[in-house]
Amino acid sequence: DMLGDAYEFLIGRFAANAGKKAGEFYTPQQVSKILAQIVTLGKDKLRNVYDPTCGSGSLLLRVGKETKVYRYNGQERNNTTYNLARMNMLLHNVRYENFDIQNDDTLENPAFLGEKFDAVVANPPYSAKWSADSKFNDDDRFSGYGKLAPKSKADFAFIQHMVHYLDDEGTMAVVLPHGVLFRGAAEGVIRKYLIEEKNTLDAVIGLPANIFYGTSIPTCILVFKKCRKADQDVLFIDASNAFEKGKNQNHLTDEHVEKIMNTYKNRATIDKYSYAATLQEIEDNDYNLNIPRYVDTFEEEAPIDLNQVQQDIANIDNDIAQVEEEINNYLKELGVVQHD
Repeated sequence: DMLGDAYEFLIGRFAANAGKKAGEFYTPQQVSKILAQIVTLGKDKLRNVYDPTCGSGSLLLRVGKETKVYRYNGQERNNTTYNLARMNMLLHNVRYENFDIQNDDTLENPAFLGEKFDAVVANPPYSAKWSADSKFNDDDRFSGYGKLAPKSKADFAFIQHMVHYLDDEGTMAVVLPHGVLFRGAAEGVIRKYLIEEKNTLDAVIGLPANIFYGTSIPTCILVFKKCRKADQDVLFIDASNAFEKGKNQNHLTDEHVEKIMNTYKNRATIDKYSYAATLQEIEDNDYNLNIPRYVDTFEEEAPIDLNQVQQDIANIDNDIAQVEEEINNYLKELGVVQHD
């Protein structure tokens, strides 16, 4: 695996210097680790794993580091990146018959029709444009929701696509910008349907800003499952302030990842960090998933003691008077006459 790890390292270094383009082919390792650990939680093997926007394949391979994976499936529109992904698979000793990476537009020309996957992961292009053609109203991936994702923002189209490909007992995790949590119109209709009718949303995890190559916007991880109980809560985690500041980028440490995962596993409510919201609470918020509505991170400022402030000012005045007196004494000793 040394050759594969070296290749992955070089892709990461290239991504760090590639600016805006980097997001098209590489997901930072610690974010990949969170997604991979979520979709493999409690599973000692996966029949298959699917990434509809697989880039260089690093996210698919990360899932394979967490548990035994028998088959890797991915689709990638960019031809160069598609070839990077296939090379990445081979260099990580994934046998040719154990992976299938397709080179095409996932939304317009989906591969793997009719297949279902034990795990689905993605870091799709944020708020990308797509055709939103009326033909998709009859497409099994999008029909039933009542609306298509808007042409200018394909975020929910990717979510719908992924949910469609998810097996009934599988887990899906996707990274997207915060806009998907609260934008209205068609996106609000789709979001409500996913929660109220399908009951597939399992968790919302807010990540720190500036942890991705090529964009400084804050992102979130959305977790979906088809096997949730009717009255099961939705876990909200605000990990936006848990990071290590770097020169050009913020980083998640192993401790930050571990805290997110332990909180997700235990579905724990932690003051100013996480909250398990009932479906009724989400309905009361009109299906707005903005994290501060559920996790209160407000820090009250300590009350100001005016008497203490006045005392501090008086003490400072005394100190100044003493210093002035000492200066005057030194000047007298030196024979320097002060003029007012």
